[in-house]
Amino acid sequence: MEPGTWRGLFTAFMFLAFIGIFLWAWSSRRKKDFDQAANLPLEHDEFISVGGMPAGKVPQGDDES
Repeated sequence: MEPGTWRGLFTAFMFLAFIGIFLWAWSSRRKKDFDQAANLPLEHDEFISVGGMPAGKVPQGDDES
C-alpha cells in the first residue's frame, strides 16, 4: 500500500477512537463516577502537621478518646 492509504486508514482509526471515547465519556452509566470525581477537590481533608509541614491525613474512625 502507498503512504497515502496508510495515512487515510490511520486518520479513520483515530476518528473512530475519538468517537468511541466521546460516547463512553457521555454515557449515562459513567455519570455517577464523573460526578464523584468532579467533587473530589471540594471535599474537606484533615491533615496532621509536624513542625508546620503536612505529614499526612488524619486516620478516620480511630478515636482513642
